[in-house]
Amino acid sequence: MEQIVFNGLVLSATYAVIALGITLIFSVMNILNFAHGQMFMVGGFICYYIYGQFHLPFALALVAATVGVGIIGVIFEVFFFRRVRKTATREENSMLLAVGTALLLENIALFAFGEKQRGVPDVLDGVLRIGDAFVPEDRLLVLGLSAALIAALLLFVQYTRTGRAMRALAQDREATLLMGVDVERISAIGFGIGAGLAGLAGALLVTLSGVNAGIGIAITTKAFIMIMIGGAGVVAGSLLGAVVLGFAEAIGYAVLPGSVTYLVIFLGLVVFLIVRPQGIMGKPWG
Repeated sequence: MEQIVFNGLVLSATYAVIALGITLIFSVMNILNFAHGQMFMVGGFICYYIYGQFHLPFALALVAATVGVGIIGVIFEVFFFRRVRKTATREENSMLLAVGTALLLENIALFAFGEKQRGVPDVLDGVLRIGDAFVPEDRLLVLGLSAALIAALLLFVQYTRTGRAMRALAQDREATLLMGVDVERISAIGFGIGAGLAGLAGALLVTLSGVNAGIGIAITTKAFIMIMIGGAGVVAGSLLGAVVLGFAEAIGYAVLPGSVTYLVIFLGLVVFLIVRPQGIMGKPWG
């Protein structure tokens, strides 16, 4: 049982970083970022080359993945989504653009890196014994870094001027514009931070499970599961969805064959959405 709890905590913490990123983008811009998983994948490859191939410090790889993917997010917002948002007459256009950016990143990765699975050396190679659980030190590091990042992001959104502007923009775009806030700048920052979180999560998880060019679809699917469970656009809901998915996955892999775990999770999700389609903490549409 202790092993399941520890595995669930590690998965929940790293999934929370992913969920917070996609929730931040959705809240600020009302766009479901279908390329979130591909941004995760890019972050994983950045860490693979900086830490795994060039043998530079792991901390540098984390910073490079965060900043590099964050810049990609800002570029996407400024040159793609902003233009579509100004000229499009239907919200579906932004959704189709998001799908297009996902395909763009995935095909560039396939061309540049191929289909081979890549991994990096262990950051820490020790194993601790806590009760009946064996706790690898590298997983403990990922858990600690993820928890610290989540706390820092929540404090940033709650107490900084930019964070308050993001919250205002998420609540009412027109009112925020009338209050003199540079909405375009805040949108770019929000998209950049959300993308950077995906890149950082990819850099963290590459140390545990590796990375390949096709992993983005699976990560995006997991991100959508989390926000559907917790409620779209609700930060606390995304954290709750990450905990639910993380522990469901940990328990499932411990008691069920690997191929059955996500079948059960998807069936449970369908039943849950029939009962509460807005998620646990979301509000009914309309």
